[in-house]
Amino acid sequence: MKRYIITLLLALVVPLYGADTTSRTEKIYRIMPVGDSITEGGKTFSVYRYPLWEKLKSAGYHIEYVGSRTSNSPAGPLKHEGHGGKNAEFLATVVPNVFRQHPADIVLIHAGHNHFVEEQPVPTIVAAIESMIAEVRTVNPHVIVLVAQVIPSGKLPKYSYIPALNEALAKMVERLNTPDQPVIIVNQAEGFDPNTDTIQDKVHPNAGGAEKMATRWFDALTRVLEKPTQHP
Repeated sequence: MKRYIITLLLALVVPLYGADTTSRTEKIYRIMPVGDSITEGGKTFSVYRYPLWEKLKSAGYHIEYVGSRTSNSPAGPLKHEGHGGKNAEFLATVVPNVFRQHPADIVLIHAGHNHFVEEQPVPTIVAAIESMIAEVRTVNPHVIVLVAQVIPSGKLPKYSYIPALNEALAKMVERLNTPDQPVIIVNQAEGFDPNTDTIQDKVHPNAGGAEKMATRWFDALTRVLEKPTQHP
């Protein structure tokens, strides 16, 4: 009788232990890519979102892009909040409401084009991005925001303000970043050459440029995401 009871207990305990270890689920990170056409993509140029998705999936991360817009990719439709032809000030008017409807764990912001140097737009771009960060924080106080120093452009003098913008963005991020509410700068400008990494317009990435952007985002994300569990 005693041996029977021990056997019965083992039969109950072993499956329970196995269930605990095999039923663990990886965290699914909801990521919202925010920006203009460089984030949205187009028929004549490439976009970083799909190669970034590939890199994260291959590394074992479970991710889901979120946003109010959808673009096709080799992986199927991918959500985003990229608005072709729009600037950061426009994004600041739409992102808060979209984020309430599609909250995310991580926001990727690449915004700063679609202005002219004559406008002296740096202060208003920075203010718009800071406003977006404040708004998404009200919805998700634990959101992680990655802000890109935007890719340079060969379309000059129109975009000759970009170096000054990228300096101002770095200062803004340093001011806003806290351990509890991380805001991280991602230097998309470094190593990006408009002569070789864009299509003929010297603004939008070609496949090589999109790959460079994806790599920069991936490197930054792997520093803030929990490492995937290695299953035997």
